[in-house]
Amino acid sequence: MTSDGDLLDELLRLAAAGGTEVELAADPVAARARWLPAPLVLVGCDQAEACLRARLPRRPRMVLVGRSGQLDPRWEVAELIGAEHVATLPAAEPWLVDRFTECGQPGPHAGPGRTVAVLGGRGGAGASVLAGGLAVTAARARLRTLLVDADPLGGGLDLVLGWEELDGLRWPALTAADGRVDAPALVRALPSRGDLVVLSWDRGDLLPLPAQAMAATVDAARRGRDFVVIDVPRQLDEAAVVALQAADQAYVVVPAELRATAAAARVVAAAAPHCAAMQVIVRGPAPGRLKATEVARALGLPLAGTLRPEPALCRGLERGEAPAGAGRGPLAALCRRIVTELTGLPLPGAA
Repeated sequence: MTSDGDLLDELLRLAAAGGTEVELAADPVAARARWLPAPLVLVGCDQAEACLRARLPRRPRMVLVGRSGQLDPRWEVAELIGAEHVATLPAAEPWLVDRFTECGQPGPHAGPGRTVAVLGGRGGAGASVLAGGLAVTAARARLRTLLVDADPLGGGLDLVLGWEELDGLRWPALTAADGRVDAPALVRALPSRGDLVVLSWDRGDLLPLPAQAMAATVDAARRGRDFVVIDVPRQLDEAAVVALQAADQAYVVVPAELRATAAAARVVAAAAPHCAAMQVIVRGPAPGRLKATEVARALGLPLAGTLRPEPALCRGLERGEAPAGAGRGPLAALCRRIVTELTGLPLPGAA
């Protein structure tokens, strides 16, 4: 974030040396949409005070940068805006190239590294079940998977999986996170089975989910997991916006009903500015014979797939069986296709 042309030229040269493409924001207003999900943020000293006035949230991996002689009076501002480092050019050039190189390389557990957001077009649409099914399917394919519950009012994704008795941290223990979270430590602390790890809510008091906590979690997930699924609430708070901005693909689940489609139109209008890649999944039955293509056309989104009624799935969820856990049925088939499309890994069908 800088409007200093000379400083920008120097930073672009260092980014090129580190093999990383950058996004430019001239001021805090332009930077706000990518502020939290970006893996690294450099703030030019010319924008330090504007950044402070804009009250952008604190985030990990943020660097205040400027040329020699410009930064001396900015140290106090650096602390106020939450910068982890102050980089003075030209002395800090090698260090900055290393930081750019880190952004351009896969983590120590290189994999597809895909992040998916799922949200319902209306209440009870089945978004949490789809999110759980995608996570279970990815884990069955031996992808290190993290399922994140971003909906404080959703009842807890551990219930969807039948994991409510598993030990491990839930969101209330992590809501104070506002810096860089150690990915291996996060995985060890959360409820897990095999390659699937879940970050869910408990049944305690309702607490807000700070955007900084979500940003720190997404940052850790990118570094330590192959496949991340985030169940996003329909009413977007700042943490949900961070999740959408971090997603490579978002899916809106909509029942094949007229009122559900009308409700979903509002959800899409609110979510679309934060995620360019959004598709719709239409869930049957269709009492009024509304076609899936008509729902997709009404929402102005590509149709990712459909889900036929699956009574056995509903019965299994009540018994604590994870969605798509057996690898059979319409949900499991759709999840296999989505995971294959997102990762490029061929997943075999059910035996």
